[in-house]
Amino acid sequence: MIDSELKRMIATLPRFSDVDPTVLVTDLAELLNDNRQKIEVLLASDAELTWSNFAGPFEDIGDRLSRFWSPIGHLHGVADSEPLRNAYNEAITMLSDYASELTQSDRLASAFRQLRDSDEFESLSSAQQRIIENALRDFKLGGIDLDNTDRERFRQLNSELARLTTQFSENVLDATKAWSKNLTDVAQLAGLPEGALDLAQRNAEKNNTAGYTLTLDFPCYMPVMSYCDDRDLRREMYDAYVTRASDQGPHAGRFDNSDIIKQILDRRHEIAKLVGFSSYAQYSLATKMAASPSSVTEFLEDLATQSRPAAERDFNELARFAAEELGIESIQPWDVSYCSEKLRQRNFSFSQEDLRPYFPVSRVLTGLFDTVSRLFDITVKSVEGIDTWHSDVMCFEIRYASGALRGIFYLDLYARDHKRGGAWMDECVVRRSTNAGIQLPAAYLTCNFTPPAHGKESQLTHDEVQTLFHEFGHGLHHLLTLVDYSSVSGINGVPWDGVELPSQFLENWAWEREALNIISGHVDSGDPISTKLFEKMHAAKNFQAGMHMVRQLELALFDFEIHAHDPKTISVQAVLDQVRDKVAVIAAPHYNRFQHSFSHIFAGGYAAGYYSYKWAEVLSADAFSRFEDEGIFNPKTGQSFKECILESGGSKDFMLLFKNFRGREPALEPLLKQAGLSTQFSLQMPP
Repeated sequence: MIDSELKRMIATLPRFSDVDPTVLVTDLAELLNDNRQKIEVLLASDAELTWSNFAGPFEDIGDRLSRFWSPIGHLHGVADSEPLRNAYNEAITMLSDYASELTQSDRLASAFRQLRDSDEFESLSSAQQRIIENALRDFKLGGIDLDNTDRERFRQLNSELARLTTQFSENVLDATKAWSKNLTDVAQLAGLPEGALDLAQRNAEKNNTAGYTLTLDFPCYMPVMSYCDDRDLRREMYDAYVTRASDQGPHAGRFDNSDIIKQILDRRHEIAKLVGFSSYAQYSLATKMAASPSSVTEFLEDLATQSRPAAERDFNELARFAAEELGIESIQPWDVSYCSEKLRQRNFSFSQEDLRPYFPVSRVLTGLFDTVSRLFDITVKSVEGIDTWHSDVMCFEIRYASGALRGIFYLDLYARDHKRGGAWMDECVVRRSTNAGIQLPAAYLTCNFTPPAHGKESQLTHDEVQTLFHEFGHGLHHLLTLVDYSSVSGINGVPWDGVELPSQFLENWAWEREALNIISGHVDSGDPISTKLFEKMHAAKNFQAGMHMVRQLELALFDFEIHAHDPKTISVQAVLDQVRDKVAVIAAPHYNRFQHSFSHIFAGGYAAGYYSYKWAEVLSADAFSRFEDEGIFNPKTGQSFKECILESGGSKDFMLLFKNFRGREPALEPLLKQAGLSTQFSLQMPP
């Protein structure tokens, strides 16, 4: 039975089936013009500016635009089509111009200064004060102090960046979809797990082709790299994957992001210089927790220096094993996942595939929802009758234990055509207070797991279970907020190097015996993971932890280095090569163009911010250590985390929120312990 509150919320959710690309641009233009008129009315008032007559209504205007654009931006990522893509590309430029127009409005900036300097300011809540302070910061970052010529250049650069980053993402999607290989002899796929073989067969059937079709979609690519005995086939797929959207590989030049990367970096650097920063890295940190580029670089380099010996030990062990037991004298990048899986099986009598039958999707979801229910005193329940973009999409409500509705989320789990790879969470609707009451939040949670087939339920690897927990952690940050102002509600207003805390934090429960008892259940018997298998799992938890650590540090250092310098003085490839020489233990071939598909930094929000994963990992490991001390399902500890972190959004300084939960500054020891690395590290968390 759907109650009235849920009915009201469902009635206000997007109608994805009604999105019409042919009128999108016209509708957006009308909305933007109407917003401009409404802002003009606010600014033209002779009344003294207050929160209620200016800042509050200004938030209303912004929320209306967010609600219009949210389903369109989401569809571009999960159900791409040529008409939608064309309309999206035109619309994204309009949105960029509109955003620049607002951040360079002298009258708007003056209005927010008046609010900050008013007698009312001290009586406002911390969330309201933070919104005003963030707005004044963003006016500066948006070029408010520039003359008219430089303002126009700033707007032009932002508009071009919106177009370029979209083109980068589309090139990666198109390049991924462009490659496939059909095989008719199953012997060429020897070693592949049954599920991967089944997926390859279904790929062929979709194209009305006999045999098995391999693609670069991750659910197909990764099993080949990890299990396929045919070394030549692994190399062929590796070569295609690491040259996507580049000047190399089977589609060299066809979807090439080389020049787009240069243009993106040039424009970011020019934007930073225009508003008084020495580099885009410095500009980026203006909205993050880290104090300076040097503090980030020192943090990453120190961690890399002290992690590399462990990584070298991992690799040397792998190389010896490959030579002595697999006959691979010189291990190459396309051998690493395959040899690692064989070594894992030898050392621990354990494979990721051994766990897959224990993680049917329905059991994992039930266990995940039970986990967060016990932690945060909430309930999660399926909801029918909500319009979605694909038949696979599921919808769920979250409620207080008392029964009050807290929000809704869409769950899109499976890989398919016209959907970009990876996993992410994004906002659909933001919680805020309105004249009609509280606008409850809604979120999108998106993954790319192997879809179900032949009437059988999809089964996940343990890595995929962690991915699901990770994205759900982001979702809870958005959905459990109690902040009533959209600019700092949920994930909004949270510094980028803190936003990964709830997501990485929730992953920990995918490793805990008590939690695994409810997360896992064998597809045939329903039994949870046995004690023996659990022990093998934990014994293998930090398998090759050093190699994994330096790989993440390689990406973070590369990202930060290319944004810390004038792009005209560096070669992107040379910077990546130098970082690899310093950090990596696996030599990449000369044609490897990983950067050409590095969407996190060239098409997402992680530019000069990929270090956030490691930064927030320190926070998440330390936060979880309190649960280790007090009980992983201790309701008081869960309530504390919910109140201090999840409910508070961006309403207060994020480090202050963390210290309120932990009772002190963050410590590095829990991360080092969790990663199985030396506890003798001398690292310091940067200021």
